[in-house]
Amino acid sequence: MEKEKGINRQDMIAAIASAIASAAQKGISAGQDIRVEINPRTGALKAWSILNVVDSVSDPALEIHIEKARQIDPDVQIGQTVEKEVDPAYLGRIAAQTARQAIMQRIRQFEKDRIYDDYKDTVGDIVTGTVRRRERGDLIVDLGKAEAILPPRERVPGEDYAPGESIRCLLLKIEQTNRGPDIILSRSNINFVRRLFELEVTEIADGTVTIEAMAREAGYRTKIAVHSADPKVDPVGACVGARGARVKTIVRELGGEKIDIIRYDPDPLVLLEEALKPALPKNIKVNEVERRIHFDVAEDDLSIAIGRRGFNAKLTSRLLGWKLDIGKEEKEAVGFDEKVARAVEGINMIPGIEPSLAERLVAIGLVSAEAFEGVSEGDLLDAGFTSEEATDVLAKVNAYLQQNT
Repeated sequence: MEKEKGINRQDMIAAIASAIASAAQKGISAGQDIRVEINPRTGALKAWSILNVVDSVSDPALEIHIEKARQIDPDVQIGQTVEKEVDPAYLGRIAAQTARQAIMQRIRQFEKDRIYDDYKDTVGDIVTGTVRRRERGDLIVDLGKAEAILPPRERVPGEDYAPGESIRCLLLKIEQTNRGPDIILSRSNINFVRRLFELEVTEIADGTVTIEAMAREAGYRTKIAVHSADPKVDPVGACVGARGARVKTIVRELGGEKIDIIRYDPDPLVLLEEALKPALPKNIKVNEVERRIHFDVAEDDLSIAIGRRGFNAKLTSRLLGWKLDIGKEEKEAVGFDEKVARAVEGINMIPGIEPSLAERLVAIGLVSAEAFEGVSEGDLLDAGFTSEEATDVLAKVNAYLQQNT
């Protein structure tokens, strides 16, 4: 028992002696006060019945006459007690069976107490185990010395493990129940990702790089803001690793969950820009009292900023600790008439060309001085201009181009 279960020898001997005495009192020696002693060296078992010394015996199970008592102890007096040795073999078959059950129960209790002592210092660490079976939706994981529980709420959506598979989890907590301590594991907890980074990135482990903020939607994406007090160390590069080796290892462990690593900044607006990349926040309005930030993004970037089922916006909000209101940037609609008016203004920049003449030129597609390249006098005549108008327009356009090149 000492080797296999890790149970202290003295505790085990005391438990067996107590179990036998308790069982004897409930069995053939019911009502008697029994004391049991086990020799720790030889394992020899001795039992005594404790009897009250009286001059008139009314209950032989509890009392002994003074004359008989003095055969055991010559100095005993009435009112005292003596211990009369009994043969353990006569304690009875039921007592033996009851004792066996009590001993097994005590062994289980010892094991449970040992489990708590063994694992109480590893809460918050990553442990590796083997999936054994399912019980009412829970995944039972063998950690070697004990079995742990991975409940559905602590699993990542979409992940499934078959019996015999190896699994890494965060040892979330140890719950004390009527059955003993339950070791609860987690793969969806945000600290699981934090511990993975601490194990994989040496700069985080030694404190050179610190994780300032984290937000996670298990199975979808994790955003992590990192900072380095050492200007020579790039915190993002340290976490990504050479050719992305470090972050790839973590992503592989998380079953392909996306990880955004950004540089931390105490200014929430700077951090917002970093967290939303490649989307660009515009028209930012900050409400300090309610800790809300309202901003707009381009229509093309709206789906990127919000993310699937709104996860990207939720994660950014958690990372900043501010509530976010995202709007679509309103684009000014430019009508055809306005485009024509702008083109006419461009032609009017050429000295000497009247607005009425400019409108006619824009109508045939000549919207700027550069558009006249390759246009001949004949082209303008074909478009309805007179010979004088064509000659005059081309001369003024050429003069303008030469002046501005």
